[in-house]
Amino acid sequence: MELEIYQIDAFTDRVFGGNPAAVCPLEDWIDDKVMQSIAEENNLAETAFFVKKENNYEIRWFMPHDEIDLCGHATLASAYVIFNYLETDADHINFISKSGVLKARKTDDESIVLDFPSRAPKQMEIPEEIFSAFNHRPVEAAGSRDLILLFNTEEEIRTLEYDLHFLKDLPFLCIVATAKGVEYDFVSRVFDANASMPEDPVTGSAHASLIPYWQKRLNKDSFMAKQLSEREGTLKCSIDDDRVYMAGKCAVYLKGTIYVPSR
Repeated sequence: MELEIYQIDAFTDRVFGGNPAAVCPLEDWIDDKVMQSIAEENNLAETAFFVKKENNYEIRWFMPHDEIDLCGHATLASAYVIFNYLETDADHINFISKSGVLKARKTDDESIVLDFPSRAPKQMEIPEEIFSAFNHRPVEAAGSRDLILLFNTEEEIRTLEYDLHFLKDLPFLCIVATAKGVEYDFVSRVFDANASMPEDPVTGSAHASLIPYWQKRLNKDSFMAKQLSEREGTLKCSIDDDRVYMAGKCAVYLKGTIYVPSR
């Protein structure tokens, strides 16, 4: 079996920036174990697979070790592939996912705006494991799918050192460190103690929690956000009721064919 594959750098306007995602368009769904093996072989944070069904696209995302329920940068990358290679006349897309309907639309400046469900985190006690894992101490915690940790300054986020083995048993997919920004409304870094890549470059799904979190703290609905990983990325964000919006650009790094042996 031969499948198309694209590798797209998302939330950036240049190759080697942002967050890389693999994208595999499918005519029909293939076996879950094969998709998981492809994601493991790609060894990127996420590989997205999608199938067109009438006027919508069903989409799924696989990390190298498991499927996840929501991914921002691989959805942005998938929309980029559709807009630029598969349906060049389209200006909007509906994705059907395990997290409901996700939308993407093109803008005049070649950005793509994602429309995701808001996942407002609830304030909670800071888990004791956090104090052993990081060199700076957070001052507040809030939980949803991810654990949001508030730090005092942007400089603490930039200089955060970590030992994630302390966090492997926490019941959260990602650990998100955030603080009020100097030039941006807020900054963040995102960690996954159980992934092959411990720090994620630019994490759209984490912003589904970060945006409502900072809406309450800053009392505003629109933001410019910066993820301060080594491959930095910028997100133009907003919130309206129970939906969050993230705008970003993409750059194509690779187009090719993968060869999957018959089973």
